[in-house]
Amino acid sequence: MKIGGLQKVSLIDYPGLICGIVFLQGCNFKCPYCHNPELVDPKLFKPGIRENEVLEFLNTRKGKLDAISITGGEPTIQEDLTSFIKQIKKMGFAVKLDTNGSQPKVIKNLLAEKRLDFIAMDIKAPLEKYRNIVNTQVNTESIKESIDLILKAKIPHEFRTTIVESQLEENDILEIGKLIAGANHYVLQKFVPSKTLDKKFLKEKSFSDEKLQKIKSHLEHQIPSVTIR
Repeated sequence: MKIGGLQKVSLIDYPGLICGIVFLQGCNFKCPYCHNPELVDPKLFKPGIRENEVLEFLNTRKGKLDAISITGGEPTIQEDLTSFIKQIKKMGFAVKLDTNGSQPKVIKNLLAEKRLDFIAMDIKAPLEKYRNIVNTQVNTESIKESIDLILKAKIPHEFRTTIVESQLEENDILEIGKLIAGANHYVLQKFVPSKTLDKKFLKEKSFSDEKLQKIKSHLEHQIPSVTIR
């Protein structure tokens, strides 16, 4: 595992549970507004943390943490992700996975083997705009397949979109809403320019609160729970 960081406790990353967060290095997308550039750009990678070191720490947190959230970067491009999750589950922790949905086969296998307790997928844009947003070739059929897998999964899930004003229009968000109609939960994430993969995006902004509330009202016709974060 290419582990870039470990947050020992979080009260907000896994809804309703106290969790630790494992950050994995490497991503197959290059979203310019990404707020974890040190996990995406190999030139910014710091020396990784050994997998055994992380597992040894987690073993000491039994009874103190409820869950582990695995994020990135993009976890599903890691070849040994399944075995890593298996070891975490053996310790008794619930597991939450954050993904960009580009590897539906990995998601399908993890769900089939009941390795996950919660899954969160970032949806970058309407399918026809994906290539421009993620700055690399992308199979949008894979994105759609991952969405369908998650919608049918019998575990809690959420979809989320980071909203950068220069990248998405109001109608784009509504189109995403149609794509995930019936989802448990959809999060509209306000872009915060604290650090970005492309430094030009430090000057970008999100939609106004008023505009986000308007979009939220529209989305709630097809998605029961919509949050602005």
